[in-house]
Amino acid sequence: MQFKTTFAAVAALALTATNVLADAHSTCAPSKWGAEDTIGAANHVSAERTLEAAKLIKQGKSMPLGITIDAKTPAFSPRSLSLQVVQPNQQGGVKLEAFGYPGNYNDDILYTWIGIGSQLDGLGHLGEEGMYYNCLDEKDISVITGLTKLGTHDVPPLVARAVIVDMAKHFGTDVMEAGQGFGSEDIKAAMEAQNVTMNPGDIIMFHTGWTQGMFEKDPTAWVSGEPGLTNEGAEYVASLDPMAVGADTWGLEAVPAVEGDGTFYGHVVFLKQNGIYILETMNTGPILDDGVNEFMFVLGQARIRGTVQAMINPVALY
Repeated sequence: MQFKTTFAAVAALALTATNVLADAHSTCAPSKWGAEDTIGAANHVSAERTLEAAKLIKQGKSMPLGITIDAKTPAFSPRSLSLQVVQPNQQGGVKLEAFGYPGNYNDDILYTWIGIGSQLDGLGHLGEEGMYYNCLDEKDISVITGLTKLGTHDVPPLVARAVIVDMAKHFGTDVMEAGQGFGSEDIKAAMEAQNVTMNPGDIIMFHTGWTQGMFEKDPTAWVSGEPGLTNEGAEYVASLDPMAVGADTWGLEAVPAVEGDGTFYGHVVFLKQNGIYILETMNTGPILDDGVNEFMFVLGQARIRGTVQAMINPVALY
């Protein structure tokens, strides 16, 4: 009798699990780029778009969008970084005579989580109900030695027109507040006032003043919250069909989330539902200070097989 009861309970749990999985699959729509696609909005990269973006280079200037990081850089817990510089086989000042001269050199060993500082979020970063972009199941792609699909090593060089929408300016401040969210109406108003247009395949960035105003001044506060997109704002931006969406914040969405929103649910909207990449901690302030909000964006990330994210330093050319 006990065996029958246990068997029935196990069978019920199995049926529940099957139904949950079926529900997850039923809410997952195949990508517009095709059922086998694994690079999402990177399909927007083309010779034509690259040539158009190159026309935005007027002054011949380049500006890094990445920030400098080290072991003290605040990061989403429990992420950390440790760097060691070593001189192999040179203990006690021994020189490397085998080089044909008394040589010496430094090497470095980096122990780190990749999601620190300026980063690219790949399509395998955040999902829902065990599902990732293009209905890929976590059981099939999430292996401890690296993603079997959606790794950032497969992302082609992202080259595109990029625009910055200055949300801090829209709200009449230099630095927005942690938890301050903005949605479609604020974005549209800021775009109109700043003469910003968005086209399919563009890189869209939002400036909140958060990194420029808080990163060095109060690093603990910087990583403890942030202004950013609401869930509705993320849906609106995704509808514009960009290649990637970024901000000068470490997580893109408002933290704490505005009332009624899921925390980081914009990640699900962009990555899982639409295959749109996320660019975090983009140092947009210096570009705006130079009077520029439209430029050519170029990114070639390190190609480490199976990585979920990539440490990046995109270049703005204008």
